[in-house]
Amino acid sequence: MSDEIREDLPFEDEQQEMFEHFRLVADRGQSQLRIDKYLADHLQDTSRNRVQLAIAAEYVRVNDKVVKANYKVKPLDVITLMLPYRRRGIEIKPEPIPLDIVYEDDDLLVVNKPAGLVVHPGHGNYSGTLVNALAYYLGRTPDPEADDERMGLLVHRIDKDTSGLLVVAKTDVAQIDLARQFFHHTIDRRYWALVWGNIAEDEGTIDAPIGRDPNDRLRFKVCADESQGKRAVTHFRVLERFGYVTLVECILETGRTHQIRVHMNHIGHPLFNDARYGGDRILKGTLYTKYKQFIDNCFDLCPRQALHAKTLGFIHPVIKKKISLDSEIPSDMAALLEKWRRYAGFNSLEEED
Repeated sequence: MSDEIREDLPFEDEQQEMFEHFRLVADRGQSQLRIDKYLADHLQDTSRNRVQLAIAAEYVRVNDKVVKANYKVKPLDVITLMLPYRRRGIEIKPEPIPLDIVYEDDDLLVVNKPAGLVVHPGHGNYSGTLVNALAYYLGRTPDPEADDERMGLLVHRIDKDTSGLLVVAKTDVAQIDLARQFFHHTIDRRYWALVWGNIAEDEGTIDAPIGRDPNDRLRFKVCADESQGKRAVTHFRVLERFGYVTLVECILETGRTHQIRVHMNHIGHPLFNDARYGGDRILKGTLYTKYKQFIDNCFDLCPRQALHAKTLGFIHPVIKKKISLDSEIPSDMAALLEKWRRYAGFNSLEEED
């Protein structure tokens, strides 16, 4: 649905909410007609095949109920398309931005996004984004009439200063199927994070709803209950301990905005150098000047939150086989971890070079 289905993805990986992309009301004199043909007739530049894909994915509703393709539209039926990403309409200009592609076939590709790269245009970033890079890579010409329909169909995204793996659909079939996998929490997503403090448990689960912070629209926080936020579940396990900081693997069961950052902060372990959630200052350690210098050097090595989307697993939307991908820790975060390893191996700060 070239003008109806567009990508307006939330920050990071929030994919559990459904958004209305269009609404039609059948005329009083409407004769009974299969809904797939009705929609193909009433939606401009939309193929019947694409309509059927959306119906098969249970995205089309009549009077708030999911219907099958053979449903007969009746007078005054209210027909809606609900998708797990917001609608948007932004002109996308192709730009020759390098991409680190770790997997690609005819249906999708997976990129290893560097920290600092915005995924989708918007909020003051209308160029230099991953979508602009995909537009160029996938062969679009810089046509002033270009839109974001064939620029790589995003089904999730990660924050600007988070690095790691991101899957991009290249076809309608892949987009709809992958979006459904994200919606039903069947995508395997594992992140590595360096957090402040020595976590007491070797592993655990944080099950706490997340909502927008009313005092700061750019922050999110754990809410008292799900009436104030959305359910969010993060599983974690300790990978390495350095005394004042801990390397953890976080496994997302849900995918709320800033979920890992908010949850780790909630349990008293903000991400290292996460300015949004207070991790960009000394939270654990000594008062010695040399330690402060050491931390400042660490911040300089990795000037962003220490968070990397390391692994990604999903069922291929066409061949129906499991795709499991892993990425290397980026150089800034790898250097940070090595510096902490050296520090943790010393008996005193005086021995740190």
